[in-house]
This record gives sequence, C-alpha cells and structure tokens, in this order.
Amino acid sequence: MRAGWVRVDCHVHTVASGDAVTTLDQLAGRVAQEKIDVVCITDHNVTSAAMAAAASGRLGGARVIVGEEIRTQAGEVIGLFLTERVPYVLPAAEAVRRIRDQGGLVYLPHPFDRARGSLGSAADQLCAEGMADIVEVFNAKIADQSLNAMAAELAARWGLPGGAGSDAHDPAGVGAAYLEMPDFDGPDSFLASLPHAVITGEYRAHAPRFDGPRG
Repeated sequence: MRAGWVRVDCHVHTVASGDAVTTLDQLAGRVAQEKIDVVCITDHNVTSAAMAAAASGRLGGARVIVGEEIRTQAGEVIGLFLTERVPYVLPAAEAVRRIRDQGGLVYLPHPFDRARGSLGSAADQLCAEGMADIVEVFNAKIADQSLNAMAAELAARWGLPGGAGSDAHDPAGVGAAYLEMPDFDGPDSFLASLPHAVITGEYRAHAPRFDGPRG
C-alpha cells in the first residue's frame, strides 16, 4: 500500500447490533490481523459499542469512526462520524437531517439487496434530493454481484463516491471488503479522499443476518 494511504472497512457490526456476535476484543484482534487502519463500527440502531471503542483511542491499532446502521421508514441508511445515536423508524429525510446536524455523512448500505431491509427505489430518490453522500458499491455479504453493480451504477449516475464494507457480523468476516485510500482527518477530508479509493473485496458467506427484533 502507498505511503500516506489507509485501509478502511466502512461497515462492521459488533454484538451490540443484536444480530452479530463479534465482541470489541475480537474486533480488535481481527482488524490487526487484517491490517485494517480505520474501522467504521455501524451497529444496528445503536452507537454504544462504537463510542466505547472510539473513546479508547484505537482498536487493535485501528482508528474508529462512530457509525450507526439506522432502520428508517424507507429502508436502512448508515450515518458515519456520529456524535450521538439517531433513533430508528424515522422517515428517511428526518434520519438524514439528524445525521447531518451532527456533522455526519449519509452512507447508503447495500441499497438494492431487498432481503436485508434495503432502500431499493428510495435510494435513487435520496440521491436525487441530495440526501446521500456515499453509496456502498461493494458489500461482502452480497452473493449476487449484479446488486453491487447496480449500486455502482447508482453512485455514478448521481456523481457520488463509492464505499465498501465487509458488513461483518462475526470475526471471520472482518476485512472481507475495504477501501485503500489517502489518509483523512474528519468527514470532509474523508469525502475528498474517497474518489481516489481502490476497492478490494470478496463475497464471504459469514454470519447470516438474523431478522429478529432489534433494539
């Protein structure tokens, strides 16, 4: 990897999600093993684990971005660089407003994988209305690569940068997809660096999602 670049997994879950099994200690071990420099902890509808990891300064040698995968009335969106939790089951526009009010970025995860509460056609509407900052163009839990290709087409159509994440729900999944990109400091420089990012990823059938109740 080039000097001054970092490896970023944009979409990772911990046991705090309610449908994942990875503890923070296990995550620390895996990010060190996978040589991940920055990990976005994006638990479902909670930020407790992400904030705890961020407060410690580093996680297995990696920096932590506090995120949250938020269930909205239209489907799931992720907030990155959060300072507080966003409630779930809000209208999508309200969730976006709350993310941006705290200086965060709006990241659309697996937008066309309808099996996982994704946005579907609402993703295009959010992009059209200027309510998306990043589209996840590679998700390592998607077996049908045409769905990732559709996400890449969405990003290109609206001139938005692409993200990539393992969407890991267990330790073995961490690092299945990541970006190599110029280092950054905060959300603005993250966005500025994203167009230069190189995506590395593979489908990894880790920890099938459990669609039971989530708090």
